[in-house]
Amino acid sequence: MDYAYVNVFENTSQVKIPKDPLQQIIGQQNAVNLASIVAKQRRNLLLVGPPGTGKSLLAQAIACHLAKPTQEISVLHNPENPERPAIEIRTTQQITNEQKKAQQVQGKNVKPENVPFFVSERLGFRCRKCGSNSKPNVNACPKCGSDKFATSKSPFGDLLAPYLEDPRRSDRVHTTRQNETTGVEEVIVYERDGVDSIRILDQKSLEQIDAIKKKRPRKVIVPLKRKTFVAITGSSETELLGDVRHDPYGGHSQIGTPPYMRVVAGAIHEAHEGVLFVDEISSLQHLQRYLLTAMQERKFAIAGKNPQSSGAIVRVDDVPCDFILVAASNINDLNHILPPLHSRIIGNGYEVLLDTWMPDNAENRDKLVQFTTQEIIRDGKIPHATYKAVEALIEEAKRRCQLTEDVQGLTLRLRELSGIIRMAGDIAVGKSAEFIEEEFVKQAIQRGRTIEEQLSDKYGSVWKAGLSEATLGHDKKPSQKEVS
Repeated sequence: MDYAYVNVFENTSQVKIPKDPLQQIIGQQNAVNLASIVAKQRRNLLLVGPPGTGKSLLAQAIACHLAKPTQEISVLHNPENPERPAIEIRTTQQITNEQKKAQQVQGKNVKPENVPFFVSERLGFRCRKCGSNSKPNVNACPKCGSDKFATSKSPFGDLLAPYLEDPRRSDRVHTTRQNETTGVEEVIVYERDGVDSIRILDQKSLEQIDAIKKKRPRKVIVPLKRKTFVAITGSSETELLGDVRHDPYGGHSQIGTPPYMRVVAGAIHEAHEGVLFVDEISSLQHLQRYLLTAMQERKFAIAGKNPQSSGAIVRVDDVPCDFILVAASNINDLNHILPPLHSRIIGNGYEVLLDTWMPDNAENRDKLVQFTTQEIIRDGKIPHATYKAVEALIEEAKRRCQLTEDVQGLTLRLRELSGIIRMAGDIAVGKSAEFIEEEFVKQAIQRGRTIEEQLSDKYGSVWKAGLSEATLGHDKKPSQKEVS
């Protein structure tokens, strides 16, 4: 059958890829439609299907459609009760305002010739002999050749200069001046700023700097600039819920680490304002109930998880964790999902059964052309594929659909096809070929057979292969040569 591809190409380098990550999902139109709603309305999503059907890609695509985070989460030192650090949430606007204030207290930059001569000399710009200015890291005045800093009258002054440097030379000079408006005398600080300018800090700037320094110490546990996609696959309580590190010095005031510095955010906190993707959600087991609490309250305390650790008594309450849950599960594991959690997803979200195959038509074959191109670009280490090579891959997708689904169509278990593309690309690289050719794809299909297929070819079935291994050396009759 002849198919009219939308993407007319000689090789995949000529195929255009959609910029929208959701449009890069192949063959899961129902899930894609729901994913766009999930991102817009901030709903939860349960994806059910066999491995390799695009569950993690859907979750990443949803994260790409979310707005940038607007909140930064910090833990503050609590001087009255250090084991109960406080939580602080700063918005983008607040952070911007603080940064502007910090820039305002940077003072005013001027040239060395625009400050009093004694200040310029103390900071290393002005020569005391001729009065010319030069870079402070130059000891000899470029104009008169004298040492700008030496005060010795000895004829051996040039040798002794390193040991007789003017003790008044410094990076910072304090002085006073009269305020032009109020007439009150105020403190002025001059600082060397690089090799050609001086920063002036007036009384107001100094007071603002002191106010900033007096703020309670903080540790940012969820920064403003962060990814909106956080994935978790293990069943570690610390990874999911956060923890407080152990201090071998027991929080000693001199050598120990303050409790607030030992707080570590969990995945539920890092996913705040973003997507928390839980692959194989049934593997979380008893941790599912904590996940349910976090979804309901949209905040979850961070506490020490190890009862033998010095962090066990430290607790930070009300840490925000407002995330979109995208959970993945295989069909056989659905009964291992905690019923209240399952109900929570249904009550504020959607459940999708992913397709495992799609009809064999021109439109869907064109989607596999797009998929092949995407995988080559994502890999970044293999060449593009020719038209014939893509045709061979599509025929393999058709064969696998018949084998696994027992229907005439194209498989959507795309991870297996992705492995074939990469193996064919590696073969092309090994042969220094410009493109992935049809023969390379056929070789990759043959080499990329699963171990089950290899056992079935050799023994007839996987069961017979296991039986032959179990009986090896036990039921074998000795030969006549062995008997003699």
